[in-house]
Amino acid sequence: MKDSDVNAKLVIPEPLNLIGNEWVPAISGKTMDVLSPIDGLPFAQIADSDEADIDAAVAAARAAYDGGEWSTLTAAERGRLMIRLSERILENVEGLAQLETRDNGKPINQARADMKVTARYFEFYGGAADKVHGEVIPFLNGYNVEVHREPHGVTGHIIPWNYPAQMFGRSVAPALAMGNATVLKPAEDACMTALRIGQLAIEVGFPPGAINIVTGRGNVAGQALADNKKIDFISFTGSPEVGVIIQTAAAKNFIGCTLELGGKSPQIVFDDADLEAALPVLVNAVIQNGGQTCSAGTRVLLQRGIYDKVVAELTARFKDIAASDSGEDAVLGPLISAKQKKRVETYIEEADAPLMARGSVRQDAPEGGYYVAPAIFGPCDPHAKIAQEEVFGPVLCIIPFEDEAEAISIANDTDYGLVAAIWTRDGGRQQRVSKAMHCGQVFINGYGAGGGVELPFGGIRKSGHGREKGFAALHEFSHIKTIINNHG
Repeated sequence: MKDSDVNAKLVIPEPLNLIGNEWVPAISGKTMDVLSPIDGLPFAQIADSDEADIDAAVAAARAAYDGGEWSTLTAAERGRLMIRLSERILENVEGLAQLETRDNGKPINQARADMKVTARYFEFYGGAADKVHGEVIPFLNGYNVEVHREPHGVTGHIIPWNYPAQMFGRSVAPALAMGNATVLKPAEDACMTALRIGQLAIEVGFPPGAINIVTGRGNVAGQALADNKKIDFISFTGSPEVGVIIQTAAAKNFIGCTLELGGKSPQIVFDDADLEAALPVLVNAVIQNGGQTCSAGTRVLLQRGIYDKVVAELTARFKDIAASDSGEDAVLGPLISAKQKKRVETYIEEADAPLMARGSVRQDAPEGGYYVAPAIFGPCDPHAKIAQEEVFGPVLCIIPFEDEAEAISIANDTDYGLVAAIWTRDGGRQQRVSKAMHCGQVFINGYGAGGGVELPFGGIRKSGHGREKGFAALHEFSHIKTIINNHG
């Protein structure tokens, strides 16, 4: 059998945690079933871990950071390990993508793209590991002042189910690059690829304790990680409600945290926009990953001069979208769980705005899967519940506006502030409106950036705080130490 054939195989990890480079069951011996969103049937098990398992993982990370082999590596050596892991992920793209699709339900082509982005995280941060430099500050005569950027120590990472592999790379890679030892608690709804990447990390030579992975329920294992007094920093992506719990736990332990908590992101389409370029993006920005994306473009603001024309195009496109299994031709797969399906369907059924159009669910979609036909609503009152709350499903709101000032007012009038997009050919308007957006990232004549690994990402207000991606993430996973030497 060729290596390429082996690497394309679907490998389902056992129900074990990775602690100190050993695969071990939960101390309690408990496991839990993993259901595939495609058909609602169990296809694997994971360890149902609790505080004792988290304590063991944190202890392994602590040992790795406090004098273990991981702590002795130079930045360049850490970087080489990360680049090797990137290469192994690329070698295993097909097998990882199959696993992600089975576990998460996303279409296979989206899963393949996710694996390549995950590899890019480790490549980018592997290359950056030895390029975070300090500085010398001119000071008084007889003094030498140096500013060093150092790792926090042991970092905790609680990641969501919508992009399991990508979020592994996005959260853990910059922490490793800075020299932290890590403990990852992936979401219980989808964590198979995180475990598989953990296997690959051991294969390429990561020393014991650098990467620890503990599975389990968020309100048990996740809470235990957030509360643990021996971690030095925590990174969380998920709902605002849980974000409050994480931030409270961090505050009690006097440690820092980054929070990425979702959004209700607007796409503003002015009457001079290139509609041929905009239309497919307006649809894809809310359909991709079943709309289960924090930065999904869920509000489309249309200037009245083009309102009827764009609405006709969007509704026609939505009617043609059929949710289906996650095969080669799939555009919209199932949602992650029965709970999420019910949540989205409730928003659709109780929407306080006119329903413009709905797609469908293909007749051959597996029975028991969590499929929801996409829906488009409008014209929506900007303050309607459906236009203000994060649905996290394939649901789009259309909101008309008269002029630039009204567009800015509507776009900024939510509790969130993650991403926005502006569609216009007017260069001055591009600058004015992008600067007026209250959010962390703005796209002009586009939406999304193929992972955007190099681009700082994060929000304000209810969307959270701190920045991931790019060099900004390296700064989040480190602190500054100032050394003042009075040499006379």
